[in-house]
Amino acid sequence: MKLKVFLPLFALSAVWGISFLMIRIADTTFPPLWVALLRCSLGALLLWTILVLGGYRLPPRSHLGWLALVALLNNALPFTCFAIGEQTLPSNIAAVLNATVPIWTLLLSIGVERRHASRVTTAGVLVAFAGVVLVVLTHGSRSGPQASAADLVGGTLVIGLATISYAIATVLAKAKLRGLDPIGLATMQLTLASLLLLPFAVGGAHPGVLHWEPVGAVCVLGFAGSGIAYLLYYRLLPVISATQLAAVTYFMPIWGVFWGLFAHEAIGFGTVAGVAVTIAGLVLLNLRAPTSVPTSPPQSSAPGARDPGSTATR
Repeated sequence: MKLKVFLPLFALSAVWGISFLMIRIADTTFPPLWVALLRCSLGALLLWTILVLGGYRLPPRSHLGWLALVALLNNALPFTCFAIGEQTLPSNIAAVLNATVPIWTLLLSIGVERRHASRVTTAGVLVAFAGVVLVVLTHGSRSGPQASAADLVGGTLVIGLATISYAIATVLAKAKLRGLDPIGLATMQLTLASLLLLPFAVGGAHPGVLHWEPVGAVCVLGFAGSGIAYLLYYRLLPVISATQLAAVTYFMPIWGVFWGLFAHEAIGFGTVAGVAVTIAGLVLLNLRAPTSVPTSPPQSSAPGARDPGSTATR
């Protein structure tokens, strides 16, 4: 892989990987719905600027219903769920749980297309899930009095719901949103997600006293994680294969653990081993079925398939 391709790919994985830590920091001031709303609206603001200056096209109105559904499942719902889950789970665990998105996507695709999973695919699913379970259980044994078992299970289930939502959005986007201008699609998706979240955020709990750390975290989530990340992603799409682009999936748990160090999150041998096992499972999935887990945006995630209708927005 050439350096001019590797560097944007590396930057993309770092931007998506830091999103989990930014969510945890934003949670200290902003309620979950506000974290999701600001993330979507700031990302939409940046993409609208790019769309107007670059002369990109919005999707036709005939796709509005499917766009709204994908915006709900790929942005509004999972962004909120991650913000809720990270109130009790550390960001490094959230990053590892996010790695299950391509697994759910693959399983859903197999179910929809009524295909049989190969032995390698089955092994990849089992190995990846085993790695995730190892990370979660190891964290539970190290969390001590700071987190109860109920908190651990609750946070895991909420983030698990987000990963399944990403996967459903991916399958829908792949089926219904093909052939659209990717920048226009991403712009409209984040805009619709913002509109869906707005009444619930305004009608619910409001942010507390603002401090620069959570405000900065929200700006990073919106402008970088949901704006610049799209631009990097679509710059890479035409020049590398889907299998190479799927490498972002492998980097994200590593980045999640790395960035978690800055929040003094516990990282033990079990966490490191679990991340390694999870990545091994994802490699198995992509070795034999690189097209089973969509890795290109709807035409697709985020942020799960690696496309706008899927995990492209993390």
